[in-house]
Parts: sequence; structure tokens; C-alpha cells
Amino acid sequence: MHIKNLNQLYNTNMKYKIKDISLAKEGEKLVKWAKQNMPVLMDIRKDFEKERPLKDVKIACCLHVTKETAVLIETLLAGGAKIALAGSNPLSTNDAIAAYLASIGVETYAWRGNKNEYYWCIEKAIEIEPQITMDDGGDLTTTIHTKFPNLKIIGGTEETTTGVNRNRIMEKKGILKYPIIAVNDAYTKYLFDNRYGTGQSTIDGILRSTSLLIAGKNFVVVGYGWCGKGLANRARGMGAKVIVCEVDEIKALEAAMDGFAVMPVEEAAKIGDIFVTVTGNKHVIDANAIEKMKDGAILANAGHFDNEINVSWLEKNCIQKKEVRKNVTEYKMKNKKIYLLAEGRLVNLVAAEGHPPEVMDMSFSNQALVAKWLIENKGKLQNKVYKVPQEIDREVAKRKLKTMGIKIDRLTKEQIEYMESWKEGTWGKLLKK
Repeated sequence: MHIKNLNQLYNTNMKYKIKDISLAKEGEKLVKWAKQNMPVLMDIRKDFEKERPLKDVKIACCLHVTKETAVLIETLLAGGAKIALAGSNPLSTNDAIAAYLASIGVETYAWRGNKNEYYWCIEKAIEIEPQITMDDGGDLTTTIHTKFPNLKIIGGTEETTTGVNRNRIMEKKGILKYPIIAVNDAYTKYLFDNRYGTGQSTIDGILRSTSLLIAGKNFVVVGYGWCGKGLANRARGMGAKVIVCEVDEIKALEAAMDGFAVMPVEEAAKIGDIFVTVTGNKHVIDANAIEKMKDGAILANAGHFDNEINVSWLEKNCIQKKEVRKNVTEYKMKNKKIYLLAEGRLVNLVAAEGHPPEVMDMSFSNQALVAKWLIENKGKLQNKVYKVPQEIDREVAKRKLKTMGIKIDRLTKEQIEYMESWKEGTWGKLLKK
């Protein structure tokens, strides 16, 4: 899509609330760059343009408003969908992208810093009366359940671990009102987006905000899920001495076997230089740990919500607070200074551009194909959290390999028969008789 006449935008009746529509041209350039690096989603778009599988389907989205998200939105539009979009974090919206989406007719309610109107934006997106929801973190889904419970929704998708956890709690409590597909749990999502995307983009956010050297520093990763694994490995690759903190015995053992030091947060607090939370839980860096940190310690969060670090404690107990660099807040304590990045929100989206387009290519391809699948299976699903159908997951992987020019082996007829048989073993030929 291309903006032909920006001046016409000022006299339209489009529904949106963004920072500045004049940023649309800048946003268009960013989206064009993302398209060049998201070949799978662009390939799906060609199919959608021909098939129109989402014709007149209304979709409410609560996603990080990035250049990659815009490519997804355009793909859904190509499939015939009508879209309303709200940002899924008060500080993760790229205002130029929001302007671009508004300029092409997408109901867009998002701007960087919309803390007070965050839920207002979500409710505006819900006014479309969606048949499908696309959520990142669960705020759209929970808002619908608490304030708009009578909407007739075919199904929804959830992009991230935090949101899927919330959805599963809702299912367990018997209050989930429509089926949710856990896009986060697709292999072609979490093995790449969570691991390589979070790892690289978090480091990017730390470097952009601080400009400091990572090599030689004690880099503490709190949480060793797939996001934590990716981050720990990227930090090690840049020369950091990585420490992992965990509550899960198996993940802690895995981190140790991967060659990382493993210890409790309060022990790591004494020696850490840079701390990054990536757990999906609350106050994993709390007062006791902060009190043990040395002068100049840097705190950042790569989890979805801004409650992983106890920022309120810092606010109440500091002597002085001031911004010393963009996205760097200095908290002067009695005997030291602590530096918080991106207000404790997603450092990779607040201080950088989020995940690279190459990994979001797979994540958002899952989103697009799942939306089509939900329409095809309307009325067949229960109010549960489902995994992405394996055929979709593998289709995304096949397309990605093709775009990368990679070929793989295929099983022979003999190998297929062997894998489907139970008789052939050490003396397989005798057992066949």
C-alpha cells in the first residue's frame, strides 16, 4: 500500500487517535524496510489477495505498534478483514507506524506515552465488535471479558507467554468465553521469536539507552525460559560474564549445563553490573535485592509488563530521581546510584525497535494463517486455549526455509514404512515372517 496524497488525510472522517498524522510518510518507509525482510508473510499476502479468506471479518488487535505489526495488518487487510488496532504497551508504539496505519484506513488508537488512556484505546478498538481478537499480553481479552462479555467472538489469538498464561488461568477457572489459539506456543514462534528475537532486541535496547560496553561485565538474567536462554547467549556472545537466576529446578540445571553461573537473585545482586528480568512474574527484583546492589547497577526488563522490577520501591526510597539519558532514569539512594532503563517497561521496544523482522516474519505468519483457520473452523472449537495446528506451524517453517534457499532431505518410502512399524528390531527380518 502506498500513500498517494498525504494532504487529503486531514479532511477525512477516519477513526483514529494517534500522535501526528504527518508522520505517515516516515512510517511508510519503515514498513517498506520490514516488508523486504518478511518474505513468508508477503507470500501469504499474495494468497490472501487471491482467496480473500477474511472478507468482511472484523478483527480487534492489541499489539505493539511496530513496522512488523504493520506488515501483519496489511496482510489481514489483503485477506478482506476490517481492522481496529490498539497498542499493547504505553511506550512500545512507534508513532510513525501508527500514523501510517491510520493513513491507509486502519482504525488506530495508539501513541507513545498513552499511559492514562491505555485502556481507552483498547475499548475504542473493541467498538468494532470483533469476530476475532489478536492480543499481545492479554489486556484486550481480559477487557472484553470484564466489560464487554456479550460480544459474539469466533476466537482469538495470543502472541506472548504472559498472555497465554492469563488465558490458561481463565480457562481453568471456567470463565474463558471464546477459544484462544496460543500463537506464542508454536514452534516457529517461540524457538525463534522468543529466543533470537528477545535476545538480540534486548541487547539492542540496552546499548541504545546506555552506550556502555557489555564485555567483561557481570550480566544477570532473571528467568531462563526461551527468552532468557536467548538473552543469556547473546550477552555471552558479547563477552559478558552471565549469571542466571531461576526458581525452576530443571531450568536452573539447564542453565548450569549451558555453562552459566546459577545463583539466587539476592546473591547475584551483590556482584551484578547489568540486571535483566524476563520471567512474566511480579517483583522478581525486589527491595532486598536492590539494597544489596553496588553503585551504578543497571536494571532493565524484557518481560511484557512493567512489574518485574519493584519500581515503586525505588520511587519511594530514593533521595533524588532524574533522567540522565533518554530511557535512563537515575535513582540516587543513600549510598549509591541505581539506573533503571525504559521505566521498567519492555526495554527492547521502548529503547529499541523490538524484534527483528526476520523472526517476526514467522510469528506473524502464524497469526495470519491462524485467523484464516479460525474462520474455517467457526463453531467447532470449545472455550479453551489451543495450540497452533501442527500443519500451520510446519507450513510456516517450510515457507521460511524456501525463502532462505535451504533444502532438506525427505524420507524414503522404506524409511516411512520403518517409522510406522513396530516389528523390525535387532532380528527384524525374523519377526516379519
